Amino acid sequence: MRNFFLALGQFIHALFIEYISRPTTRRINAWVSSLDKWARQETARALADENEAPEVTGKRMLSVIIRSVPYMRPMFIHILAVFGFGFFLSLLFLATGTISSDLWDNKMMVNDKLQPAQAVVLFVDKTYLRSEFLDEQELEEVRELGFEGNKLTIDQRKTIRNRMLMWFFAGDIFGIILAFALSYYPSWIWQNVNHYLRVAMVEKLEYLSLTFHHSNRSGDAIYRIYQDSSMVVNVLDEVVVGPFNDLRELFIAFAFVFAFDPILGIVCILSFIPMAVITAYATPIIRRLAVRNRVTNSNLTSRIQETFAALKVIKANNAESIVVDRFDVDAHKALDAALYVRFGMVALSFIVAIIGGLVIIGLEYLLLTWVLEERETNVPGWAIVFVGFMVWNLASYHSANGRVGQVIGTGRGFVRLWCMLQDLFIGLERAFYFLDVEPKVFDPEVPEQFPDNVQTVAWNDVHFEYENGAKVLHGVDLTAQAGTITAIVGVTGSGKSTLMSLLLRLYDPTSGSVTINDVDIRDFLLDDIRRNHAIAMQKNVLFTGKVTDNVAFGLPDADFDDVKRACEIACADEFITELSDGYDTNLGERGAKLSSGQRQRLTIARAIVRDTPILILDEPTASLDAKTEHRVLENLAEWSKDRVVFLITHRLSTIRNADNIAFLESGKVIESGSHDDLLSVTDGRYRRFVEAEEVGLVDSQVQ
Repeated sequence: MRNFFLALGQFIHALFIEYISRPTTRRINAWVSSLDKWARQETARALADENEAPEVTGKRMLSVIIRSVPYMRPMFIHILAVFGFGFFLSLLFLATGTISSDLWDNKMMVNDKLQPAQAVVLFVDKTYLRSEFLDEQELEEVRELGFEGNKLTIDQRKTIRNRMLMWFFAGDIFGIILAFALSYYPSWIWQNVNHYLRVAMVEKLEYLSLTFHHSNRSGDAIYRIYQDSSMVVNVLDEVVVGPFNDLRELFIAFAFVFAFDPILGIVCILSFIPMAVITAYATPIIRRLAVRNRVTNSNLTSRIQETFAALKVIKANNAESIVVDRFDVDAHKALDAALYVRFGMVALSFIVAIIGGLVIIGLEYLLLTWVLEERETNVPGWAIVFVGFMVWNLASYHSANGRVGQVIGTGRGFVRLWCMLQDLFIGLERAFYFLDVEPKVFDPEVPEQFPDNVQTVAWNDVHFEYENGAKVLHGVDLTAQAGTITAIVGVTGSGKSTLMSLLLRLYDPTSGSVTINDVDIRDFLLDDIRRNHAIAMQKNVLFTGKVTDNVAFGLPDADFDDVKRACEIACADEFITELSDGYDTNLGERGAKLSSGQRQRLTIARAIVRDTPILILDEPTASLDAKTEHRVLENLAEWSKDRVVFLITHRLSTIRNADNIAFLESGKVIESGSHDDLLSVTDGRYRRFVEAEEVGLVDSQVQ
């Protein structure tokens, strides 16, 4: 029998997955995809001008909400649970609150006997019931027991009080547990949604070309990822869950108000008109202040990032006071902008609150008049089983007054919410802006296979200029063969680093082509290109962690033997073995425990361990002494016999060992050849460069 039920359970589960769950999931995915496609018609704006007052249309607001849906999808079941639980609790609190109000005000205070539902809740007998709910036999039995009429005795009132207190105590315990769950559970959901959005933003930013990053401050990107993206939490909470709950409560409150008397409902609706007019007038002001707040805080983040990145330069130039003054200016701008946007929101909310307060005062006077007149309410007859609100009494006044306050308060809440939404939507749109930026460098639709053996790397009539119009390269022609070392030489700004950036497809040429084995690199996948290139940069960037982790960065499958061999070629093994824990030594933040020469050798080892057919060394020996430089270059020459190696350098000792030298000037290769060949050119640019470098070297040695 047990096996039968197990098999039946497995069959039902498989049936659910195959015919219900999967088709439903496919339909939901198709629906979400269709909505997301519609939402992307509204391209997110940069919103980077602090004087901008952008229009936030209903369509744009809806598109931002819909674009948040994909990041909600993993939490979909949990979001439904929050909605369902909230609806259940609203009905529960409505019923318990209404019955409690009638019990306390009309029964405890006025001595009226109970309605049938109230007697059931308090576990009391028929002697507590009003006479109209008893038949003749029950009435006779109640009279015989001495409980005649519709008034409670003192003992009965005490019983009701005690049992109500028991319910209140149980409700408080339940409420504490519930409050904890309802505080943490939604926060857990929204923080997960925010996490998915942040990951998507970082992933997109890493994919964008350097053209984008050069024209945007890194501090702005940090602020958008960390702060603007967090608006998805508030938007989902305030726009999706909040309004749903508010509308639900408003509907219930309106239903009660109209049930008591339609006049109350009409007055509440009319009070919303001046609130809406004032809000419409103030909205553009709030938007402009919201943009200024976010832009100035983004600038402040950029200032912080730039300050700590240049801390050595600041200290070396005794410029601490200058930096602090600049920071103080940016911080005050950010502070003022934050205060102004909050002042605007508070001022609008205050004006609306005054209107709502005047309406409530007027309606309270009207309600008191009706209570004194004992005017009949419009509460339907079936409700008499639960509450005694047939005429205006103390409990009717309290309940109606509370619901009127709830209606007006919800109206004020929607105004406050509208103000918040202007800031939230602007922040979230700034976050989505990164996701909407089209990359300048992208994969081909039909990629070529990257060659197993790289024979040639060439630049063919390559021109390049930045988006701001600054031209860097002008018709560069250069070819490098496997098994050779090509030195790229030239003064600062001649285009050396840009030439290598084009080879890595960090940019694409404005015109011309970069080829590998005569195939345009734009026909290869980006991952294939960068997987087959290694680069040791002039700026020796190391990370907090062990020596092994730093050398094998970006190559998680590298084993220890590969790391050790790379370090031996880079002449780093000799100092690593002298460290406290050898290859397991933690280097501290940015390799702070190492000298600049040691950091440079680790950077070279990091490039070597990748074992790629193309190696780029950008000023690889700038921090090395002459003896160590000679050993490293000898090792590299031996290691790179079947590879294409590029050297970007100013050091003559490094240049002399190159097989081919390309001398750049003003973005053009004006001379190329071996060191000896170029020196033989009378009045050649390379020869003059070498002579100038040698004079500078002699002068420095004399000094």
